[in-house]
Amino acid sequence: MRALVTGGTGFIGSHLVDVLARGGAEVSAFAHRPPPDGTLPDAAEFIQGDILDLHDVRRAVERSEVIFHLAGMYSYARSEVALMHEVNVRGTAVLLDAAARGKRRRVVHTSSCATCGPIPGRAATELDLPPHRELVVPYKRSKLEGERLALRAAREGAEVIVVNPTVPVGPGDRRPTPTGKMVADVVHGRARGYLARSVLNVVAVEDVARGHIDAFERGRPGERYLLGGDNMPVREVFAVIARAVGRPAPRLPVPWSAAYAAARLASAALRLGGREPELLVLDEVRAGRLPHAFDDSKARAELGYVSRAAAGALAEAARSALAE
Repeated sequence: MRALVTGGTGFIGSHLVDVLARGGAEVSAFAHRPPPDGTLPDAAEFIQGDILDLHDVRRAVERSEVIFHLAGMYSYARSEVALMHEVNVRGTAVLLDAAARGKRRRVVHTSSCATCGPIPGRAATELDLPPHRELVVPYKRSKLEGERLALRAAREGAEVIVVNPTVPVGPGDRRPTPTGKMVADVVHGRARGYLARSVLNVVAVEDVARGHIDAFERGRPGERYLLGGDNMPVREVFAVIARAVGRPAPRLPVPWSAAYAAARLASAALRLGGREPELLVLDEVRAGRLPHAFDDSKARAELGYVSRAAAGALAEAARSALAE
């Protein structure tokens, strides 16, 4: 199999490239900047390019038999809103255009659990959509728009399957993602409290990578598949992280309304100096209003997807963050 992974040097993408290469695939990692030395398997090829440049993307796509489209921007920073839309929406359009030319190819499009929920009172599934009020968050809005482009291509006959990872954790979150920053904040004692009644669906990044291959092999075009793990209270998430590095866990439960008010004040105050908060990020707090519980039984039944206990993945992520 000749596979192309856009965003192949990113957090999930680099793990997917590694799994594909170890499985004997000819794999190319497409990204806008080279990976750090030693992070790309020797058997993998690196292709430098811009996901917004149709020429670059066509050049990368033309030799591929399957495309894993992971190039995206995961951020809650208001300074990155315009670029987020460009990468997550227009970048997806460029990729789908390039993939539709020439021979028929299967595309696995990486979306987010943010396009499925959360849903008040229960775990969200692929049949759900996020509450309308949460679409004020640019990241969530851009991922939903990009996903809709992928699903429209599938309705028009393209072999496009959508996967929706929940909250991946593990080694290699170098930039880091907002999730990786959350882990690092607990590891280094910057997080003193947690959102009361908040829940996250946490999954090992290696399981998400293998879930992409499950979707390629057994997924149905035009379908969404949540790739998740364990629904865990954030209090427990933080406790597992802290315990892994020998640090006391944050003990202060903060009501969402109080966190939101503080985030608004911090955002307004720092905006005057052209800065943004590092801990109380307004859109991140907005997105945490409801428990983020998800039900991934569809992927388990249709794809044969499996995941290990999230606590072990959190402990690995914590030790990795401590070492970096």
